[in-house]
Amino acid sequence: MRRALLLGGFLLNGAAWAAALPTYELSLQDGHFTPPQLVVKAGERFKVVLKNTGLGPAEFESTPLRVEKVLSPGVTTFVVIHPLQPGVYPFFDEFNPQLPEGSIRAD
Repeated sequence: MRRALLLGGFLLNGAAWAAALPTYELSLQDGHFTPPQLVVKAGERFKVVLKNTGLGPAEFESTPLRVEKVLSPGVTTFVVIHPLQPGVYPFFDEFNPQLPEGSIRAD
């Protein structure tokens, strides 16, 4: 019985923690990001929901964030980003390197 209560407590705490994860949306369309910059709270883990609304493949890639995600047309997925120090973290679409980068600004 005690094990069940402990396990239940861990599951509830985990569910509450996951539900509280701040979430931001980012659309990728033929090398363009909407919005071009996400503003997040520094020191806080967060999730970015990525949606490729373009006609071809898209990639969300950031060297400083150490994240890379390729999306086929019409695909929606997400990445979880670790807590960031205040600053600006660029990202780009490797399929369209000639277009402007996007960024995440942690305040």
